[in-house]
Amino acid sequence: MTEPVRLWGARFRTSPSEALMRLSRAPGNYFRLVPEDLKSSIAHARELVRSGILTQEEGGRIADALTTIGKDYATGTLAPSQADEDVHTFLERVLVERLGSLGGKLRAGRSRNDQAANDLKLHLRSAAKQIANALLALQDALIAQASEHQSTLAPGFTHLQPAQPVTFAHQLLAHAQGFSRDIERLQDWDRRSSRSPLGAAALAGSAIALNPEISALELGYDAPCENSIDAVGSRDHVAEFLFVCAMIGANLSRLAEEVFLWSSRQFRWVTLDDSYATGSSIMPQKKNADIAELTRGRASRLIGVLNAMLTALKGLPFAYNRDLSEDKWASFEAIDTLDLVLPAMAGMIATMRVNADRLKTQSTEGFTLATEVADWLARSGVPFSEAHEITGALVRYCEEKGFELSELTPSDLTTVDSRLDPDLLGHLTPEAAVSARSGYGGTAPARVSEQIARLKELVSHQREWAKA
Repeated sequence: MTEPVRLWGARFRTSPSEALMRLSRAPGNYFRLVPEDLKSSIAHARELVRSGILTQEEGGRIADALTTIGKDYATGTLAPSQADEDVHTFLERVLVERLGSLGGKLRAGRSRNDQAANDLKLHLRSAAKQIANALLALQDALIAQASEHQSTLAPGFTHLQPAQPVTFAHQLLAHAQGFSRDIERLQDWDRRSSRSPLGAAALAGSAIALNPEISALELGYDAPCENSIDAVGSRDHVAEFLFVCAMIGANLSRLAEEVFLWSSRQFRWVTLDDSYATGSSIMPQKKNADIAELTRGRASRLIGVLNAMLTALKGLPFAYNRDLSEDKWASFEAIDTLDLVLPAMAGMIATMRVNADRLKTQSTEGFTLATEVADWLARSGVPFSEAHEITGALVRYCEEKGFELSELTPSDLTTVDSRLDPDLLGHLTPEAAVSARSGYGGTAPARVSEQIARLKELVSHQREWAKA
């Protein structure tokens, strides 16, 4: 029978209670850190060779054994037992079973404190790129749809009220810009998280592992942490990672909310592909945007784990405390949530069909061309405060007559105000309205085309980083 291994307890007279062990034992999904713990253990074994604790031959045997353990774990021929308190005790138990007392030498010069901090940081640095890759797939879907609809007219909204005509591509790209900043946040976070905790030991640093800068480079970091207490006691990199995930969740939820509207019977802007929609158990006619709803709901989890982590960090004495073990639960919840929702959202956006005719029809409903009147008057020398009043009167006139601004005649214009010249009518089309917004970042099709080109270039650079 496998004998349990404890990394502590020699000074205790009795064994830990079952209640204590149930509380202390790591949940099963924490063992996803096995690859990171093995990687850092191999780096630590090399450090023990440099320090003289291990011979070159012993270090090689330990590294080979750890590599084999990793392969066995990956293939499912090796798994933790109920008696293994965490990933560290699991791997030390197996290493001692395979190498005898030599396996026990690996514990010299390190602590679970720096091991735990290092394992999670390695995992998050890898996860950040996985999340970025999934976000890039969503970006590809948004860019592809935008490329198809650079000139597709649509109503733009403020306060969910018709405001001004835009191109549908411009609306899609508004979401894509936010997701690009999310990836930039991940890149920026990764740069700040490039310091290794390994070598900090419990809190004071190690008297044996004296070259943490070498181990740091072996593990893909830029350097070790400057302060050993900070190395084991800080989790601001976890909180920041969770903030980026929460921001991604908020941005996804905002896109999801628009998909509800676009696909509704009232809007009918887009039709969702059957493979990315669900139905009703009682109403056969229903086609629901469940992916969007589930994504909006899961955003609350991403915000929640950030709050949980910040609350756990508040007011802790500055060194390692077991409160910090909440970092893994919060991180894994965020990673797993995004792993589910991002591919689903990308597929839904990539496969939705856009009703361009419906969008164009609605682009001028609700007097969305009113600003064109005010701008035309301003360019004609009328103070904008007066132009605003004249335009308001023109809108009232249209409401009373029951037609849109685009239906006005020259006589209608002069009836409202003598300064409304018939030349204005040429500006009261959605095409003219969007073309007039030709400044940098505007909705004019030519500017949208440039925006797509720049975004594609940015996405290309971000993909290089994410795949590195």
